Amino acid sequence: MLRDDISAALKEAMKAHDARRVSTLRLVVSALKNADIEARGQGKPPLGDAEVVGTLQKMVKQRQESVELYEKGGRPELAAQERDEIAVISAYMPQQMSEAETEAAARAAIAETGAAGMKDMGKVVARLRERHAGQLDMAKASAIVKGLLQ
Repeated sequence: MLRDDISAALKEAMKAHDARRVSTLRLVVSALKNADIEARGQGKPPLGDAEVVGTLQKMVKQRQESVELYEKGGRPELAAQERDEIAVISAYMPQQMSEAETEAAARAAIAETGAAGMKDMGKVVARLRERHAGQLDMAKASAIVKGLLQ
């Protein structure tokens, strides 16, 4: 499981005295534990790999937003720290699809759903999310689908 890989990496980083990786992986483990507690409160089982990837994606997105804010605020050292955290977290996420692969997946989803216009965009995006969760940026995929359906 992905969670076990993260725990093992945390132990290795602690042994190597890699402070940046240790702190980032501790944040990841903490976020996963919080998500497990939230799921348990809703009567759901602990997070599976798909949900763990979703949590990692949220963490990366938060840090990307922070990088933009720090750069606008003239704080390059904090932006660099956030980029380091993004690199550590991204190492445990599946490889993202390229733009060409995303477009091919969108064309396939359009064909499968029989989408004819913009009113069918929701079905196509739902199919992409179902088939390629964690592998593509849904904002970019939505823009591609929109362009193909117009």
